[in-house]
Amino acid sequence: MVSVKFYLDKADKFNYCPIHLVIRQKDIKIKVSTGEKVLKENWDGNNQEVSTSDYNSVAINKFLIFLKQEVEKCIETTPHSNLTDKHIKDLITRLIESRKENNDVKIVCEDSVKYNKMKKITFIDLFAGAGGFSEGFLQAETKDKYFDFRLANDINDNCELTHLARYNYQLGMDAEFLRQDITEPDFIDNLMAKIKDQTIDVVCGGPPCQSFSLAGKRKKFDKKDDLFAHYLNVIKILRPKYFVMENVKGILTKEKGKIKEMILNEIRSILDLKEFPQLIHFVANLKKQHPEYSFILDCYINRLNFEKAVDKELDTLKEAYINSIENKFKNLAPKIANYKTSKTDINFGTIRHGFNLLKRSKELEYIRKKVIQEKNINDLDNDYFASNFDDFLVSIESDSIIEKIHNSFKNLEPGLDYKNEIDDIILALEIFNYSFDECIQDLSKIIRDEKLKVELESILSHIRLYNIDQPFVAMASDYGVPQNRERVLFIGCRKDQKMIHTVPATVKPEDRVTVFEALYDLNFVGNDDEKFNYEEVNINEQYGDKSNFVKSLIKKRGINGTFTKDGLTYAEWSKRGRLSERFKSAKNPFYVRNFDELDNPLAHIVAPLQNHKTSKQNDDVLKRLSIILNAGNYEDAKKELLKNGISTDKRSYSVLKIDGQSPTVLTMPDDYIHFNSPRALTVREMARLQSFDDSFVFQGKRSTGGNKRKFEVPQYTLVGNAVPPLMARAVALEILNNIK
Repeated sequence: MVSVKFYLDKADKFNYCPIHLVIRQKDIKIKVSTGEKVLKENWDGNNQEVSTSDYNSVAINKFLIFLKQEVEKCIETTPHSNLTDKHIKDLITRLIESRKENNDVKIVCEDSVKYNKMKKITFIDLFAGAGGFSEGFLQAETKDKYFDFRLANDINDNCELTHLARYNYQLGMDAEFLRQDITEPDFIDNLMAKIKDQTIDVVCGGPPCQSFSLAGKRKKFDKKDDLFAHYLNVIKILRPKYFVMENVKGILTKEKGKIKEMILNEIRSILDLKEFPQLIHFVANLKKQHPEYSFILDCYINRLNFEKAVDKELDTLKEAYINSIENKFKNLAPKIANYKTSKTDINFGTIRHGFNLLKRSKELEYIRKKVIQEKNINDLDNDYFASNFDDFLVSIESDSIIEKIHNSFKNLEPGLDYKNEIDDIILALEIFNYSFDECIQDLSKIIRDEKLKVELESILSHIRLYNIDQPFVAMASDYGVPQNRERVLFIGCRKDQKMIHTVPATVKPEDRVTVFEALYDLNFVGNDDEKFNYEEVNINEQYGDKSNFVKSLIKKRGINGTFTKDGLTYAEWSKRGRLSERFKSAKNPFYVRNFDELDNPLAHIVAPLQNHKTSKQNDDVLKRLSIILNAGNYEDAKKELLKNGISTDKRSYSVLKIDGQSPTVLTMPDDYIHFNSPRALTVREMARLQSFDDSFVFQGKRSTGGNKRKFEVPQYTLVGNAVPPLMARAVALEILNNIK
């Protein structure tokens, strides 16, 4: 029988009594100081806790419970022959010292002389999630440049909690976090207030793939709609030297490749406003050569002017644009119909009201956003409500409004004498909705003089602010990540910067990091278990005849995965961390449940190993996982599962292969089965497969379920949605090597 209790030692000169932990088991008696002190009157000996009269009672009691649980767990799981005074004292001391270091030392990220001589390249991370891009960028350095993290943005509180814990508390940085929906009207104002007057050199981020759609063609309206447009709006305002946009591979073929082209066109439509007057002057001169296009060319000039305006100024320009078309229609109306018809005919009504709707596009955008929010809050999908909501959302799109105006003109059947005027009105409405590139394409059709065509091309070569090559598919395993995760990268390069066409692989296909290298040293957890310290893994005992083979998989590597004799294994890099000496004063890894605990350092659970907890599985689940593991894959195991009466409706399980890479890490831990144990992966193991350092702790709730998945971003989701830091590091290094 083991007894683990606390007692107070003699008071110091301030009357504070040190709290000691004492362990008794048969002939063993161990006493260790916990590092905490309390006034004698604030100690409740019966309940073994600090009373609430002490200001720090909650935090201290939480730590004492944690210590007691770890000691009891250690005694329970350690063979009696290994259970020495030293073994237990070392365990307790590690936990206490880690906590003491974090609480006693004020951590400040001070640049050494080396870093004072280097150039800071500022960056912000939009749609940041856990911070995969941020982590990779902070790992990247060259001889004369490094990245200075200024701000991250996301909408979820656990993203912010994890960010603040990692970058502000643990690494001592002053990076800001903006928790706000990028589509909200005051987002830009709040972003600029946090950035202040700093120049931002690089913007990175990955708008969710649902946000890419062609206007008027949407089948499903999602809360993530139009995030891409707002992402680009940030680019237009900050005008960074480079920006990186990450997305799923499917974006290349979505809507038969039209989405990819739309993205490239929108990026190429970001203009250098200093050069913009040249284009307006050029179009104005065209009117002299083509007076027959005078009205349409005025429309192009007015539409192009949208590019240099934002917010209220843009709203004013759009309203003026529609007013000019409406005035042309008012002059035309008496010619094609009598007064009574113009006032009562449904087609005339549609045209007039359509103009009104187009002038109120900002108000309609607000309505659209609120309807999409309600659609998602109420989970309207695959039901009789969804199509009605979607039809309404389509009806208030400018494309749909313009289409109805067009059809109404057709229904009026005006005479041929007025065909040109009506065609001009219809084209003017279409120009209103054109992208910059569409304007240029149509203008080019008007120009017949070859010299003017050359002049226009010259103007465009100066006016486009960003150059961009075709997007490319990046395979995470090519950059030292033990995972076959494909992502598409768009890299926009400001015209004064060198073009980046791709990010070269750092690892040959045959040399990629294996799952075994990434996870073998963490396989010391059981069912419904949690570990806070690393333990030795006996490979011979776990793998028997396969021991020599699995040992051969462990390679010495550089940070980026390349083989090198004086390197570290992937597991060693994960434990040591891949951040540079700039962060040598970082605090030890710690975990908190919420912001209240984050603000109270005494409430931090400080331990060498975090996020390494397994779920509690019943006997049927354990047996099911064992059968699938032994079969090697889910499909081959189905007959045996059915025979044992433990088949399941779950669509898939992926058994990890020790000598290969994992499939794409997603947000559901039970999609994967460990390669040597019948269990799902822990958060830490999934983080290893994503190439996060072990010191990067995922905060808040571990998992969630049901409808809560729509709103909550627990640890597993943070990991699964992240950009692998080592892939981000490769991107960051490519930028550092090219940026001027």
